[in-house]
Amino acid sequence: MIILMGYVHLNPSDVNEFTADVQSVVSSTRAEKGCLFYAFTTEDARAGRMLTVQRWQDQESLSAHVERHKSAPFLNKWGNRMRMDILTYDIANERSFME
Repeated sequence: MIILMGYVHLNPSDVNEFTADVQSVVSSTRAEKGCLFYAFTTEDARAGRMLTVQRWQDQESLSAHVERHKSAPFLNKWGNRMRMDILTYDIANERSFME
């Protein structure tokens, strides 16, 4: 399993527009093969900081997602208006929080 977690940094005046635009990406991505969880949320609107958390079945699924979205209208619009600070984690031992 692959987990991505981190921040997207925007101009604070762009947070509402970004939030509206990213919803279509979230909806379509959640339907992709191998996507186990995909979310964006506003972490600090005044700082222009969005949090993303993603879970992917495997690297192949994540790579297919990235390839599909490289030239997507969303990235064409936002690519130069955001800075990503997102890390990827390879997960080998998943268990319940209470174990």
